[in-house]
Amino acid sequence: MSDTDPYEWLEDVDGERALAWVRERNAETEAELARGEEFAGLVAELREVLDAPDRIPYTTRRGPYLYNFWQGAEHTRGVWRRTTLEEYRADEPSWDELLDLDALAEAEGEDWTWAGAQVLRPAFRRALISLARGGGDAVVVREYDLEDRAFVADGFRLPEAKTDIGWIDEDHVFVGTDEGPGSLTVSGYPRTVRRWRRGTPLTDAELVYEGAESDLAVSAWHDPTEGFERDFVVRYRDFWHHDTHLLTADGALRRIDVPDDADSSVHRSWLLVTPKTPWLGQPAGSLLAFRFDDFLAGAREPDVLFTPDERTALAGHAWTRNHLVVETMEDVASRMHVLTPDASGGRWERGELADVPPLTSAALTDTDPDTGDEYFLSLTGHLQPPTLHRGEIGKPGERIKQAPERFDATGLTARQYFARSADGTRVPYTVVGGGGLPGPTLLTGYGGFEVSLTPSYDSVRGRAWLARGGTYVVAGIRGGGEYGPRWHRSALKADRPRAYEDFEAVARDLVDRGITTPARLGITGASNGGLLMGAMLVRSPELFGAIVAHVPLLDMLRFHTLLAGASWTAEYGDPDDPADRPHLAELSPYHRLAAGRPYPPVLLTTSTRDDRVHPGHARKTAARLRELGHRVLLHETLVGGHAGATDHEQTAYNSALEHTFLWRTLGARHG
Repeated sequence: MSDTDPYEWLEDVDGERALAWVRERNAETEAELARGEEFAGLVAELREVLDAPDRIPYTTRRGPYLYNFWQGAEHTRGVWRRTTLEEYRADEPSWDELLDLDALAEAEGEDWTWAGAQVLRPAFRRALISLARGGGDAVVVREYDLEDRAFVADGFRLPEAKTDIGWIDEDHVFVGTDEGPGSLTVSGYPRTVRRWRRGTPLTDAELVYEGAESDLAVSAWHDPTEGFERDFVVRYRDFWHHDTHLLTADGALRRIDVPDDADSSVHRSWLLVTPKTPWLGQPAGSLLAFRFDDFLAGAREPDVLFTPDERTALAGHAWTRNHLVVETMEDVASRMHVLTPDASGGRWERGELADVPPLTSAALTDTDPDTGDEYFLSLTGHLQPPTLHRGEIGKPGERIKQAPERFDATGLTARQYFARSADGTRVPYTVVGGGGLPGPTLLTGYGGFEVSLTPSYDSVRGRAWLARGGTYVVAGIRGGGEYGPRWHRSALKADRPRAYEDFEAVARDLVDRGITTPARLGITGASNGGLLMGAMLVRSPELFGAIVAHVPLLDMLRFHTLLAGASWTAEYGDPDDPADRPHLAELSPYHRLAAGRPYPPVLLTTSTRDDRVHPGHARKTAARLRELGHRVLLHETLVGGHAGATDHEQTAYNSALEHTFLWRTLGARHG
């Protein structure tokens, strides 16, 4: 395998030659897929779903108000707004608009997209607002006055960078940002964190911590909980290993002595730890509680709040003022538990927060850990539109919002099956469709970074695929978090092929069950899921009739040199390490493309403004496939970041391209 790359020039993101080539590919794709009344009608139909005014406006509580960011037909870029709980209960709440992003973008002549806001406690008057150009990860930061509805003229302000910033108090923030040469890690994230005082130059800000250039990033944050005010500093050595420190009053760092691969958090008097490898006699993926001060003093006897088994995993947890809500998954279906420590901390009372139906995903969308025991809980499934429940633990809850059905699900069912992978591992997958004869089927997966694919109501997929007669399949392959850390770690680095074997096993099982045939089986995935699609293309093209890869990683020998790619070496391996390079060369889809193989048709999508996964991955792979004479289409949006779109119009267009490609490739559209 040669190390020379004839298409490396396509890595020049804004290069004139590269962009001219991209425009030619876009024109080809649009000519094949995006012409005619049927395509325009599909875009309009999907845009209608995305803009629907009766979508649930999910909120975050800050003091007396519930905050929401909303995009719709009247606010294509979006509006940041807030309301009261009493108003929120209404079918059409009255919203107090804080910042209109459409108006701001027009006034400043910038392609602004929303990247979040941090509201300062306890007055809740000032906010740090992050804005991204074209949807990228890099942001500009500006301080905003919520009462004056204006940016603070002499407030905290930072130029575009992959900045990490958070309030300490009204006059101080912790900040890590691009300060010039030497201030960033090789992954492009801050390697220093400073305490910055209002009205002073950033260059004069006190240095709190400096990491190594080889680190992933460093960060600091302030816990403002009254009576438990603390500052923390964390050094992320790579994606899966980090050191967390308590920053003492004299500026010293006191390491919290948990394993460097464990997740940990502090709430009031409690330290919670989820080890990713066995620790203190407890298995990986357990949830352990300690009194924080006792732990610092050397105590190591945990309260065991959750222990996983072969079918059950921890999915998340969140505090209210007095209770801990724990989400678990059993074969990828949710359970919600309430744990309450007694006054002495000697034991925890246990109960259920809500009854969750089978094949349903439950998720806390917000809690109030400062002042009360309020929670907001969302329930959804593949064929179940989201419902939002509100309650206070210990009191009856209420269904506060209900989304209507967005597509005709008559005759459709969601069924869970299990395939056997090459090594005998049991792999869960869910089939959503109407049954009947083998027909067009779309299979998706992710298989990386401990990300779990759980049941969700996808109104766009429902309109464009399910309601038109297609079957949709979601596979929970290894590399993800469906069964906790063991499921993820079993497909790390050189073991990555296990994820691919799992996906292939699901594809074969679909055919064996008569759900589809290889010629009518399409697959789709994004980012790391796009790498999965590339792996399927070069490993087992005979299993599939069409492949769609969005913002994909595909060149696994140069990914670490492209944008944020160096941050993923702990997941995949380091191409510069002789121990890792052989397995990366073996799994790199770009390098394994060959002439004379029966590749199915391929659609690749990316974004010029994706500053996470470099658009060169998709560009170069499209060029190589074209050179080899295979059918491939490429579509690259000029804006959109890693999401591929910044507004509903672009989202609808991108989805229409994907589904038009799939229907034309896998079979005639039904209905």
